[in-house]
Amino acid sequence: MKVLVLGGGGREHALAWKLRQSRRVEAVFALPGSDGMAAVATAVAGDPCDAATVLAAIARHAIDLTVVGPEAPLAAGIVDAVSAAGHLIFGPSRAAAQLEASKTFAKEFMAGRHIPTARFACADDPAGARRALARFGLPAVIKADGLAAGKGVVIASDASEAERALEAMLGGSLVGEAGRRVVIEECLHGPELSVLAVCDGERWIIMPAARDHKRLRDGDAGPNTGGMGAYSTDALLPRELRERVEETVIGPVLAGMAHAATPFQGVLYTGLMLTREGPRVLEFNARFGDPETQPILMRWNGDLGELLRQAAQGRIETQTAAPPAAAAAACIIAAAAGYPDRPRRGDHITGLDAAPKRAMVFHAGTRRDADGGWETNGGRVLGVTALGERLDSALAAAYGALAGINFEGMQYRTDIGKDNQSTL
Repeated sequence: MKVLVLGGGGREHALAWKLRQSRRVEAVFALPGSDGMAAVATAVAGDPCDAATVLAAIARHAIDLTVVGPEAPLAAGIVDAVSAAGHLIFGPSRAAAQLEASKTFAKEFMAGRHIPTARFACADDPAGARRALARFGLPAVIKADGLAAGKGVVIASDASEAERALEAMLGGSLVGEAGRRVVIEECLHGPELSVLAVCDGERWIIMPAARDHKRLRDGDAGPNTGGMGAYSTDALLPRELRERVEETVIGPVLAGMAHAATPFQGVLYTGLMLTREGPRVLEFNARFGDPETQPILMRWNGDLGELLRQAAQGRIETQTAAPPAAAAAACIIAAAAGYPDRPRRGDHITGLDAAPKRAMVFHAGTRRDADGGWETNGGRVLGVTALGERLDSALAAAYGALAGINFEGMQYRTDIGKDNQSTL
């Protein structure tokens, strides 16, 4: 079959790379794709949120399956439009994607289905937000209700920081319209965990678990980002914990969405905090995470094309996950100067052709320059990902590959996988 991947970042590069390995996939296209994906996917110009553009690409290239990468097309209803036209597409409907598109919807949904999460309150004005802060105390978590590319979360440690965050979100200066309504939560403590399940509306397959690092700088310092690195090992999700997450979170989510006549078909990404009282949901995403997808797919040994086809058709045939190809994988993000606020573009990149054998360089924000070389073209530029027999060897391989890459102002964390504690 021919597959169309919507998007053009590091996650989509990893998806296209894995799809090309499928025994069922003869060709992969990416809309809009990128120069960095050219070895595994044919780029198709256009806006992945525009239904007419996507449908035209499906017709032109005789696409059998469309796979949605980023969140924006889901919120725009691209799955509804493609499905209505009679084409197979992997991803949730606009209604089901509200689990990610609206933090308010997600929290109220969890409350109604008794899914474990932090105590919360919603507000669309400063007075209501201050009342919520008084209720939960400090530190507190302030989240933009809408999509904010992973940057709509502030952990306020004192009153002045909370007030600045509320003013910036509700006033629109921080994340635009996404912050016109906010969710205030109690601050949970413990290690974080990302659990991704490929769902067909009723059944699911759990992918290898991962842990990401959101803050820009070492030691979980600096502003939140879309993700500065991630790693995956089986030790992150032992059998007892996996069964508990399936019983208390994934199963109830699918049952609740089906009961509301909005069955969830796609990737249910559950961001968890492993508290002393048990796992608590921090957030849901309605698609593969970025950069978690990179180490997850490096490790996962299944046929991605076949699995996504089955899920899109509403009939996953088995709930037994494929065995991993390696015990561990790690991804280190190289970000542009000025990221996350004002990433600089156009810096020349060297060393991209010298990655070690067990490493992959996934292109997140690059382009070819006039001389055929590479330059930066986004905030998160590269996801340098490697396998290992243990986490330390995977990290060593990833950092070793990154050591040969350079561009002016390159930012990356040196402690991915070394400090697993977080308070997000």
